[in-house]
Amino acid sequence: MQRCDWCLKDPVYINYHDTEWGVPVHDDQKLFEFLVLEGAQAGLSWLTILKRREGYRNAFAGFDPLQVARFTPETIAELLQNPAIIRNKLKINAAVNNARIFLDIQTKFGSFDQYAWQFVDGRQKVNTFTSVDQVPATSKESDAFSKDLKQRGFKFTGSTIMYAHMQATGMVNDHLVSCFRHQEVKETA
Repeated sequence: MQRCDWCLKDPVYINYHDTEWGVPVHDDQKLFEFLVLEGAQAGLSWLTILKRREGYRNAFAGFDPLQVARFTPETIAELLQNPAIIRNKLKINAAVNNARIFLDIQTKFGSFDQYAWQFVDGRQKVNTFTSVDQVPATSKESDAFSKDLKQRGFKFTGSTIMYAHMQATGMVNDHLVSCFRHQEVKETA
């Protein structure tokens, strides 16, 4: 069974690749989860974050944006002492800030899902890359998504982060065509 090269280093990566990466996500809470995790990942490896995912789930109220939006300075101070997550004040503050804006977007668009998927015209973009070297770090869609989020006040949502978010949530299928998941994920879209 052939997989994308990037996931072969660790069983956590393999499981994520085989079960989640590239599968279209339309659940707002799951989309918020990936926003928190992708923001935490900035400057670090995705594996580092995946290994702390449960710590993040516990620390960030099961990724409930309504609860995270209500975090107080005292809650944030506690998070800065939590060894189960990356204890970066800017990233933690960004997650709380982003939760508040996430809720605004839900109100304005009916759901974050409706808002996010407009950047790919409501359909998964299926790429046909044959080598990991062909996979871009950004796209015109991630540029537009990032720009719009930043204009709304989001933090840690640069184009590279948003492209990774789009890959994680199946807005983009970047499984290599040789990977067994390429066709499977394409069929779920």
